[in-house]
Amino acid sequence: MIREYWPYLLLAIGIALILAFLLLRPKQRVTLSDSAPIRPHMTQAAPPEGRGIAGEAAAATSDVTGEFLRAPVHQHLKDDDSDDLLLLKGVGPKLADTLQSLGFSRFEQIAKLTPAEMERVDAQLGAFRGRLSRDRIVEQADYLARGDTDGFEQRFGKL
Repeated sequence: MIREYWPYLLLAIGIALILAFLLLRPKQRVTLSDSAPIRPHMTQAAPPEGRGIAGEAAAATSDVTGEFLRAPVHQHLKDDDSDDLLLLKGVGPKLADTLQSLGFSRFEQIAKLTPAEMERVDAQLGAFRGRLSRDRIVEQADYLARGDTDGFEQRFGKL
C-alpha cells in the first residue's frame, strides 16, 4: 500500500521543504560601512556586563562582595589601557594585584609618584613595604611608560 503512495509522499516532503525554506529564511541582510550614518533607531546599546537588569544586579553584588572579602573579582576583565605590571623587576602577581587594588594599572601612574606619595603608597603595601624604593619600581616604570625598553634593559636587565 505504501508503494502506491510513495511518489505523493516524496512530493509532499519536497513541498514542505520548499515552504520551510521560504518561510524560515532570513528576510534581509544589511551591512553598514563605517561611513554610513547611524540613526537612533539603529543603535543597540549592550549592557557592559551581564544581560539586562538581572545581570547588572548580579555583577554589582559580586563587586560589593568581592570588596568585603578582598577577593579578586572580575580579573578576567582587564582594562584595554592597563599595562602588565609584572614586567617590572621585583613585582610578582601578588604585588601587582596589590598595586592594582590601590588604583595603579599603568606605568605612567607609578612613574609620576612623588617621594611623599611613594611613602603613602608604601605604607599601604603591607608585606611588600619598602619594595618601591628597594627595587626602584618607580624608576623602572618611568622607562616603560616612555617606551624606552633599551634603556630599561641596560639599567635593569632583560625584560
